[in-house]
Amino acid sequence: MSSPNLHPMLNVAVKAARAAGAIINRAALDVEAVRISQKQVNDFVTEVDHAAEKVIIETLLAAYPGHGILAEESGSEYGAKDSDFVWIIDPLDGTTNFIHGFPVYCVSIALAVKGKVEQAVVYDPSRNDLFTATKGRGAYMNDRRIRVSKRTKLTDCLISTGFPFRTGDNFKQYLAIMADLMPRMAGLRRPGAAALDLAYVAAGFTDGFFETGLNPWDVAAGSLLVTEAGGLVGNFTGEPEFLEQRECLAGAPRIYGQLVPLLAKYSKFAGVDEKMRASHRMRQVAASADPEADTSADLYARTTSANLDAENAEGVDETPAAPVAPSPRKLTRIRRDAATPPAEGDPTAR
Repeated sequence: MSSPNLHPMLNVAVKAARAAGAIINRAALDVEAVRISQKQVNDFVTEVDHAAEKVIIETLLAAYPGHGILAEESGSEYGAKDSDFVWIIDPLDGTTNFIHGFPVYCVSIALAVKGKVEQAVVYDPSRNDLFTATKGRGAYMNDRRIRVSKRTKLTDCLISTGFPFRTGDNFKQYLAIMADLMPRMAGLRRPGAAALDLAYVAAGFTDGFFETGLNPWDVAAGSLLVTEAGGLVGNFTGEPEFLEQRECLAGAPRIYGQLVPLLAKYSKFAGVDEKMRASHRMRQVAASADPEADTSADLYARTTSANLDAENAEGVDETPAAPVAPSPRKLTRIRRDAATPPAEGDPTAR
């Protein structure tokens, strides 16, 4: 199935992502030679990150000078201040893979409007794979409509994750999570680029994804891909306001529902779990029985009762659950980096 005509804003984001991908691909040709010196590799990759981010910001602001920017390298230094439209950018997700010549990395660009992600692009330059989504219009990979997988048994599933790598990360907890989950599933993978991991969940290549320590630019675009492909996204307790909580869980609805009770006990939000469950159950409403008709999933408001039943951690009923309609929630604006507030006179483009 061919994708519908791209939304004008998504079209600009695709142009920006491809321009950044061209920079990354050219740099990738020289990675082996530069990798002789570790310092040179780090400097080289930093230059690639900045160059890719620069071309993305210039492309976006040339078309929409009144929009805001939240980018991994420059924060909110560029773009309009206090705009309802904020582009969330990761110019090179999977940097460690890139500097080793391991071809699993991507460009991630999302547009949040009043705190809701409405446009998403994840571009894999090494494979020339383009994942796109517009809120309410479904998700696509290279102009082909994609859906999350139809598997319902966790024992049949391939789940992706990311390992802790920073000083101070809770390595022991992650080892406990893996020991808990690995016997329950067909396989656990750690590709190394969260945005691409989420795109693969949306495409049905994997059945679920979880990771901690993520930033908004790591997950904003990929999370819309998942919900527009019929999946669910939240934190480890199933709470949908995950974007700035540094916990992300995504998957096909029935698999997501089985992972929530397994991961909830490892969540920093576990203490409010019971109150959250009661609140979610009260907001749930019946929806169409046709899963293909459910294409307007809100990444902040999708959930199912299966997500919230810890007693179903094992032996979940494998009968496919009826889809659940989005529930309205009061949303908060995406916070910018308060540590480095932009000056009033900052330019809107480089």
